[in-house]
Amino acid sequence: MSSAHPLRGTLSRRSVRIAQAVAVVGALTATMALSGPASANSPHSASWRKYVRAPSSREVRPVAVTATTGDVAHPQGVLGKGTATLNRPAPKPEPTWPADTTATASSYHDGNNGNDGKPRTYVPGNAVDGDTDTFWNDANAATYPAWLEITSPTPVTLPGITVLSNSDGVPQDFTVETWDGSAWTTRATVTGNSDVRRAVAFSSSVTTARVRITVTKDQSSGKGEYTRINEVWPGLVAAEPVPSVTLDFGKVVSGYPRISFAGASDNSPGVRVAFSETLDYLTDRSDYTRSDVSGGPGTDQYAVPRQGGIWTDHKSCLSGTKVCADGLHGFRYMRISLDALPSDAPLAQPSGTVRIDGVSLDFTPFLGTPDSYTGWFESSDAELNQYWYDASYTNELVTDTFRSDDVDPRNADSPTLDGKLVLHDGAKRDRDPYVGDVAVSGRTTYLTHDAAVAAKNVLADLADHQRGDGWIPPASINTYTLPLFDYPLWWVTSSWDYVLYTGDTAYARDYYANLVKTLDSWYPSVTDANGLLSKGLNGTGGYGDYAFLPRSGEVTYYNTLYVQALKDAAALATSLGHGADADRWQKRAATVSTAINTRLWDSAAGAYLDSATGAVRHGQDGNGLAVVAGVADPTRAASALDHLSRTTAQPYGNAFMDNNTLVPDGSQRVYAFTSYPEIQARFLAGKADSAIDEIKRLYGWMAGHGPRITDWEGIGPGGSMYEGGFTSAAHGWSTGVVPALTNDLLGATPVTPGFATWSVAPHPGSVTWARGQLPTPHGPLTVDWKRGGGDRQFTLDLTAPKGTSGVADLPATGTRVTVKVDGRVAWDGSGAHAFQATLKDGRVTLRGIPAGSHTITVTGKAS
Repeated sequence: MSSAHPLRGTLSRRSVRIAQAVAVVGALTATMALSGPASANSPHSASWRKYVRAPSSREVRPVAVTATTGDVAHPQGVLGKGTATLNRPAPKPEPTWPADTTATASSYHDGNNGNDGKPRTYVPGNAVDGDTDTFWNDANAATYPAWLEITSPTPVTLPGITVLSNSDGVPQDFTVETWDGSAWTTRATVTGNSDVRRAVAFSSSVTTARVRITVTKDQSSGKGEYTRINEVWPGLVAAEPVPSVTLDFGKVVSGYPRISFAGASDNSPGVRVAFSETLDYLTDRSDYTRSDVSGGPGTDQYAVPRQGGIWTDHKSCLSGTKVCADGLHGFRYMRISLDALPSDAPLAQPSGTVRIDGVSLDFTPFLGTPDSYTGWFESSDAELNQYWYDASYTNELVTDTFRSDDVDPRNADSPTLDGKLVLHDGAKRDRDPYVGDVAVSGRTTYLTHDAAVAAKNVLADLADHQRGDGWIPPASINTYTLPLFDYPLWWVTSSWDYVLYTGDTAYARDYYANLVKTLDSWYPSVTDANGLLSKGLNGTGGYGDYAFLPRSGEVTYYNTLYVQALKDAAALATSLGHGADADRWQKRAATVSTAINTRLWDSAAGAYLDSATGAVRHGQDGNGLAVVAGVADPTRAASALDHLSRTTAQPYGNAFMDNNTLVPDGSQRVYAFTSYPEIQARFLAGKADSAIDEIKRLYGWMAGHGPRITDWEGIGPGGSMYEGGFTSAAHGWSTGVVPALTNDLLGATPVTPGFATWSVAPHPGSVTWARGQLPTPHGPLTVDWKRGGGDRQFTLDLTAPKGTSGVADLPATGTRVTVKVDGRVAWDGSGAHAFQATLKDGRVTLRGIPAGSHTITVTGKAS
């Protein structure tokens, strides 16, 4: 699945003052005549375009051939430069055991319907039956030694044996023994094996009637760490290299692959196509396919006709369940092999000749070319700029039409979403719209492209499937029944975010009753006597959260998210004129905040506990949200963030826990999802440099490893993909760097629906200048600021669209601070001259700035 993400809150008294001031700014009248240019509209503002990552058109072609195996002539032909030819002679028959050969084993798994729904057995005899599709499977996972003994009715002379396993986990360490009539003799020892077909040679030929294979270690896989042997051949069977070509598309892409075949031999040679986001997980099968869920082969199959033609990868089978393709894929690397599944015979054969003269992709996600950007960002730091556009591209990959053949196969298809533009969680998986992901990717969408309807479609659909008790499902997966404890809160915050950025108050009115039911019915049913949410109440002990973490009771993350949801709901209620609801939810937010600070603050560590019960640990999710939601006062905020810096920092970001008492890799696992609120908290707490440092470690690592460019679902120990090849390397919930840089570093945010009122509060840190544009229903809001030298400390140029007004909150340090708006003094220390100007804690706040283009300068003598 995917996850959830924190939204904006109030950090300090200053934040509260700004929000209150902006809420009434529409009623204020400017006290000065304003005019002036906004440099964000100057010609150099187009320089951001060089950072854009999307392809230039929907027909995407590979950029390179990275590898070939076997008999491949002119491989560059797959790039459209001539014709590539893959050739494979018919395989020689494998050696067979004498008739009536038998096998026994240490144990074997009970029969079942298998992952493909077809009856299967796993008896030892499957390893000598001559059928490579059947296999022996021992009974218990990770139980060693596991042995298989083969008995021939007559002695055979063996130079060695060949062990054929499968991609679900091969035997890594094993010995081979033969019986000499009175004792077993070890003939070979194998360690570190990774080959599906392993020829094991003896030092000299042996004549025997009994062979025993003893396994002491297997590869772990998604199908469990079992010993699996499909076939043991009496002799050394050399593995003929399968002709293959591996293509690189340059970055992760998504859509329908297409191969142009110039022709083939007349025996229907098979082609198997595997995909992966990284070369690390590209083998003879894809890193993930939807058919894996039902025991599929891990590749897409095609039988090439003699005359050739163009094959497009759509979900289909040539006949019944034979020669099947999976359809849409998200990947960077594509491997085309001349091969066929045994089960696809006779429709596809693993030999012959295939000629290829081109490969491309029908790119289906949102095409984010420079001209499609309605918002943009640029700064003096080129690395930050690239991370912003990398994240935008990641989000474009998950913005796609909901199609039944392309989404998570675990009962995620929904007639109410089919054909609609949505925000999926990942490009390759799960390809299902989770509301937690929308909490981040929705903001990224609002700040980059005119595609807000993709978030609205998800939010509305989930609300339409609300349970009678008020709980809102996290996604369509499992027919809208996946039980998550935190995700209804993300629906609340995401709904307010959508209204805040788009001004779509009609949506707010249509789904207001759903919001009331969530906050006033379901969450009170899981609130304990201390006034805190407590997972386990009302039958929620088995509920999960964004990462299915095994925690229960009073958890800081759940409760700080609850505070944020209550505050966002109050803001939405205010915008609709429901003052009583707003007051009630604000009071409840204050009550829950007090209880959090009483019950969950760990004064010894100077941070919030992950949970009130169990082992002592401190989570990134709860502590970051405590700051963003305004639960933590400035002192606690600074202390909690310092604790995270001391205990969670990794070269690839900050871990989501400060120790391993919750999960074994808690102090090494990094989620960009839970890192976003921490980064935002650092900006809001006046720790901009540490926010930028965390961004560079986290997003810099992803930009420099794996498929590069796109943002991963999660990072594991040592900077690895945290769930191996199953990990989504292009995940919408990891794009929080976009709102972090636009809303917090550049500093521009909406305060009331549709940017009717806005705030510009830059947090520069080490950045010397930044500029950007935010799309609003009224027109673009452009911001351009720079830090100066000497007395000229800060200059802000902004252009606000007609029908809006706002607040500027700017850095102002030193003595004799002077603030000018369009050349006229607004503050000089002798009193507020204009815009209700105030100076406090090193920042000057100006209220009631009307639409138009303005230049604000802040000067001051060094202290």
